[in-house]
Amino acid sequence: MGIYTKEISNISDKSSEQLFQFAVSDDHQAEETAYSNYSYWQSTWKSFLKNRVAVFLLALVLIIVFFTLLQPYLPGQKSPTEIYLDEQTGSQARNIAPGSEFWFGTNSIGQDLWSRIWAGTRTSLLIGFVVALVEVVVGIAIGAMWGFSRKLEAPITQVYYIVENIPTTIVLILMSYILRPSISTIIIAMCITGWVEMARFIRNQIVILRDREYNLASKCLGTPSYRIILKNLLPYLISIIMLRMSLAIPFAIGSEVFLTYIGLGLPVSEPSLGNLINEGRVLMMSPDLRYQLFFPSIVLSVITIAFYIIGNAFADAADPKNHV
Repeated sequence: MGIYTKEISNISDKSSEQLFQFAVSDDHQAEETAYSNYSYWQSTWKSFLKNRVAVFLLALVLIIVFFTLLQPYLPGQKSPTEIYLDEQTGSQARNIAPGSEFWFGTNSIGQDLWSRIWAGTRTSLLIGFVVALVEVVVGIAIGAMWGFSRKLEAPITQVYYIVENIPTTIVLILMSYILRPSISTIIIAMCITGWVEMARFIRNQIVILRDREYNLASKCLGTPSYRIILKNLLPYLISIIMLRMSLAIPFAIGSEVFLTYIGLGLPVSEPSLGNLINEGRVLMMSPDLRYQLFFPSIVLSVITIAFYIIGNAFADAADPKNHV
């Protein structure tokens, strides 16, 4: 019996040595195992790239913006404000049809439409981008305070009702009368009321999210309010912010066109898409001169439609609900 027990113990010792070994810990490998290479913006970009129409329009808009900035420095470009003369008659080269010398023709006083359209596009895009940026910054700041702070809810609500009940057209007209017509005047007039819609959207969304459990837990732990807004609330609103910003750019350009239509926009000496479309509108009944309306209208339409589609596509791609 003793010999049998001794043999069993020897077998078990050999089996333990063969089957069981001490594991060697590797801290670096443990960190790599716990690491996740997920990136929210990378996931958003991949989702956006699946929309081929939006990607094509984004590339088109980037080409237009790049060419608009580069166009004055290209060789053979004419001045957008200079009045050109006909070499044979010595008079103004008025209403010359598109050709090799004037690619988009000339207007009624002999200015080159090609250079004026791209100069006007620069002006309109500048107005659109500045107004959109101001609307986003001011709208997010006021909307976040409006929705998160119960103390500021009542006074901001009263300010909102006052600004909301003043028609935007009236504000634009009054600012154009009070200040000298210029790019800065139009930007200021649009920014006075432009932040209202953004602030309202942000406020409504924050009211929905602010009392959720993780936000209440953050308050109990003493987290400052601005960190709760920046870390817990605003990331859920990225899609709304991007959509509103993309729509603000064509809206600002359209407002500039409207002001020019009623005679309160930029001066004629300042090329803009609004001025060009207004000049072409007067000549639209003449078949030979309709090109003066078609060319700036096509550029304006491409920009506004592209920003609308790109904004919607990026808003869907940035929606946190579509990310795992």
